[in-house]
Amino acid sequence: MALHSFHLKADWPGLRNDVGEIESGNLKTQISIPPEMDGPGVGTNPDEMLLGAAATCYIITLAAMMQRSNLEKESLTMQSEGIVEVEKGVITYKKIIHRPQVVLKTDASEKDIELAHRLAEKAESSCMISRAIKGNVELELQADIQPFSI
Repeated sequence: MALHSFHLKADWPGLRNDVGEIESGNLKTQISIPPEMDGPGVGTNPDEMLLGAAATCYIITLAAMMQRSNLEKESLTMQSEGIVEVEKGVITYKKIIHRPQVVLKTDASEKDIELAHRLAEKAESSCMISRAIKGNVELELQADIQPFSI
């Protein structure tokens, strides 16, 4: 069994509405509370970072599955949405919606399109971030799979 460690250094110089910094590998950014939660909105925030972790894990997992299945594509893009609820001062990350758009090669068959749909669904349950948040944050997939058209 291989274990991989990832490390993050954080600096938070002030109180609630200050701006801090994080650094982890190639990631170095400022952090603060988002303006939607009455913060300064500088840099990124935990809500965006969780969404980013879930989205990047999903799209990389899907791309790897497509490669292993020899399913060629013209493009793979995605929009993701994170929904956070604030009720009586309690902040809850409710839901993440992934909306991948897969454009297959012009000569894609119906079988290829069906395979792409299956892989899009399987990638969600295979991604380690999806598995880590399962049971705490609802995950929804709205995949758009289509052959390339001129």
